[in-house]
Amino acid sequence: KEITKGLNFNIGEVVGAIVTHSHLDHCKGADGLSKAGIDVYTAKETIQALNLTGHRIHAIEPLQQFNIGDFQVLPFPTEHDCEGSLSFLIQYTPTKEKLLFITDSYYCKYKFRDINYLLIESNYIKETLDQNIADGYINQAMKPRLLQSHFSLENVKEFLKANDLSQCRNIVLLHLSERNSSAPRMIKEIEELTGIKTSVADA
Repeated sequence: KEITKGLNFNIGEVVGAIVTHSHLDHCKGADGLSKAGIDVYTAKETIQALNLTGHRIHAIEPLQQFNIGDFQVLPFPTEHDCEGSLSFLIQYTPTKEKLLFITDSYYCKYKFRDINYLLIESNYIKETLDQNIADGYINQAMKPRLLQSHFSLENVKEFLKANDLSQCRNIVLLHLSERNSSAPRMIKEIEELTGIKTSVADA
């Protein structure tokens, strides 16, 4: 309902939905979208975990490109604590523009070039996380999972330095932790590093 509301209830031009993994904050609309007549593409592990069924559900394989309308989609595996986790490199065929979407991964071993738009998770700042644990705001037991399943600002910066961003026009930061991040600091540091306009996704 929230997704269709965000589209002003105009789903006629939606050619498909791609789902990264089976954690509910990333997939709970998948079944509803398929029932609304939208094709949903995701890993077989996600389909199994969510018990998705129907002709609108399509299993995709990591590193095997497929098409959705005018979009070429290359799924690639991400480092997350969830089987079948994927992120996506998407090219819009008419303009050849490329969008890279990475979320829920503490590291990305792949390198990319000729990216025009980058949507990337920047979940936490390690210094802030450490301070919140020291102050008792965050349980120490949470730290290993965060370190092994989500992108820190520090790791995002290392990823950006390892990739050719000469064609990148816009960076959008995703999935910021409510307690362990700082949108102004993240934007400032990414812009200083890359010289590329950076913003934070919101509702």
